[in-house]
Amino acid sequence: MPLLVFAAPVFAEDAAIAGPSQVSDIVVTAQRREATLAATPLSLTVAGQPLLDDAGVRDIKDLQILTPGLIVASTSNQTFTTARIRGVGTVGDNPGLESSVGVMIDGVYRPRNGVALGDLGEIERIEVLKGPQPTLFGKNASAGVINVVTAAPSFTPRLAGETTFGDYGVAGGSASLTGPIVDEVLAGRLYVATRRRDGLYDVRTGDGPRTEADDQNEHYDTLRGQLLWRATPDLTARLTADWTERDERCCVGVQLVTGGTAPLLATFAPDGGVAATPNPWARVAYSNRDTNTRIRDRGLALHLSADLGWATLESTTAVRDWRGVISQDWDFTSADLAYRPDDGSWSNRFRTLTQELRLSGQRDRLDWSAGLFLSDETLTRRDSLLYGADYEAYVSRLLSRSGASPLGDPTYVSTLTGLAVGQSFVEGEGQLDRYRQKAQSAALFAQVSYAVTDRLTLTGGLRRTHETKDMSAAYENTDGGRACAAALANNVTNATLCLPWSNPAFNNLKTSETVKDQAWTGLARAEYQAAEGLRLYAGWSRGRKNGGFNLDRGQTNLVPDASRAFGAETADAWEAGVKSVLLDRRLLVSAAAFRQTYDDFQLNTFLGTTFLVRSIPEVRAKGVEADFMLTPVEGLSLQGGLTYAQTEYGHDPIAGLPLLAGRRLNFAPLWSGSLAGTYERPVGAGLTGRVTLAAKYSSEYNTGSDLDPAKSQPGFWLVDGRVALAKDEAWSVELWGRNLFDQDYRQVAFGAPFQSGTLGAFLGAPRTVGVTLRVTR
Repeated sequence: MPLLVFAAPVFAEDAAIAGPSQVSDIVVTAQRREATLAATPLSLTVAGQPLLDDAGVRDIKDLQILTPGLIVASTSNQTFTTARIRGVGTVGDNPGLESSVGVMIDGVYRPRNGVALGDLGEIERIEVLKGPQPTLFGKNASAGVINVVTAAPSFTPRLAGETTFGDYGVAGGSASLTGPIVDEVLAGRLYVATRRRDGLYDVRTGDGPRTEADDQNEHYDTLRGQLLWRATPDLTARLTADWTERDERCCVGVQLVTGGTAPLLATFAPDGGVAATPNPWARVAYSNRDTNTRIRDRGLALHLSADLGWATLESTTAVRDWRGVISQDWDFTSADLAYRPDDGSWSNRFRTLTQELRLSGQRDRLDWSAGLFLSDETLTRRDSLLYGADYEAYVSRLLSRSGASPLGDPTYVSTLTGLAVGQSFVEGEGQLDRYRQKAQSAALFAQVSYAVTDRLTLTGGLRRTHETKDMSAAYENTDGGRACAAALANNVTNATLCLPWSNPAFNNLKTSETVKDQAWTGLARAEYQAAEGLRLYAGWSRGRKNGGFNLDRGQTNLVPDASRAFGAETADAWEAGVKSVLLDRRLLVSAAAFRQTYDDFQLNTFLGTTFLVRSIPEVRAKGVEADFMLTPVEGLSLQGGLTYAQTEYGHDPIAGLPLLAGRRLNFAPLWSGSLAGTYERPVGAGLTGRVTLAAKYSSEYNTGSDLDPAKSQPGFWLVDGRVALAKDEAWSVELWGRNLFDQDYRQVAFGAPFQSGTLGAFLGAPRTVGVTLRVTR
């Protein structure tokens, strides 16, 4: 089991320094009921509120530093963010694919990992569950679950505030208030935050029209309000409403390798179009079009809990509305080839309604839980790709260049189409598509644990899921696909003139499809208390990720593909582990071995022009995880973890993807480890000092789904740290740094569109340092 990182004590909102804490007392809800971490028979990582604050964790992407085996990466936009556990996850940039790693926030399932990005507010703890979680957590948890638990309203009044400043123009803060509204009956909690940061890239904008000279900034505001009503001693209700808006620029890419098309691009851009000699770590990008991102996320959730005496009935009802409107410089150069405008024509919107009813109880040796989960999700996607002013001339040069004429003829396309120069691909025309996907899911689930003896417990769980997805698509070429049609009329067949966004066969094409899926998932597990403080477990689970639709154009020999559907992905996993509590319950040592097999693994691959979703027959993951957590002396907590995961494609050849067979998946490091520690002690005058360091190592892994060796990321370390001085519980001043050694690393490398031989990359964040002031009343 990977790293467990805590500041001691873990959950106390008003923690004081005490003697060495007992790790066996840590409570988690990884099985949808409270249990100690040491008694929970599965592999998980938990981080509590003090450490999350010290590590600067505000969203699931920040969580990576604390969790071996977890990688969260963003690509062309922060909304296209995906998580991977043990090397398994969904490749992003296509909202038609659901996530392999489920995200639950206060019991509410989020439909995609990118939708769950954002300030999570006052976090009580985050649990990362490794491997398939087939019965109790929403749906599509075939690789694992990130379970976020936020602080509920309290009847103890508390006012807290935080303000932060740092380099790159970091500025922001948050405030929270909780307390009784009606004594012992109604309590409330309000959290508000605002964050700002300048961009992490400088941008060369060529001839525009872009004017902003930086990118990947931060600019968002969030508000979260809660009410807790104790209607009777046996009935409580918790109502949560949240709202977030982001208005940011993201994401440009930098060149890793500049290919042979660079001289052509230089003819269109005064700054060369791309870096003539790539130096990605200078963080200079080329983009003449805007990369704006506007996100609105809002939701309402009601949780009811009733003690029936013989059981507890819980209901969680949630409605959410998330919308992202994005613009993009599609070619990642300062030449004006193609773009997605900032007018809403490239956007994704998720509207979800979920309902879960769960009945759970205990009787003698039996611990059980059963329930119903319903989900209604509407995904509306608009996709555009418009020609820039240089598109026709660039394609002309690309098709006509030769040794004798290395820059080609900028009017060559008109020779092929017979149209006047500049009339084959007119600026501002191109692809405007609309997709609407309706997904309705219903599941019945049950999980039962039976203590056969005082030492042996057997657990079984089943889930039956039925899901229907209806998808309709309306394709449009605003120019009717004029250039391709004219070339074909002249008996000229040229694939470059008839790429999906310029193919007239798509113009005014309307399609609709339905996929229905029903399946059993479940688990079987045995736990054995071998001795006091020593627990063994072993089990099998079957997980599943539902099929869906590739929400992108696809064609074969200029004929639009008849179906955009792909099938479900299934996972069979075996895991055996041991947990041991030693040294008067101050040391927790855990280890687990796992083997997972995925059938029909959903792989989303960028082909340089469009995304292709393939069902890979087999993916295998096997490995071991080990960790320790130690509180040796007063004020000191030490913890470390190591994951070895060999996650590979099957050995059978995969058509069209010759590099994949038998090799490790992208974003699947063989080794991943974390080490962290917190030390605090009184320093006099009522002051307390605290130092926290957290480090993570990842061995080499490939960032491209095609496993191109040039897209490999060498092994690297990331180190974060924080030094704090606090006055009782009244205030603290904290100096912090992230990526302290300014480690250069790439999140994702990709083949630059329409630029053979050129590779771009989205980089990890550089070193940032700052200061935070917290006050509490």
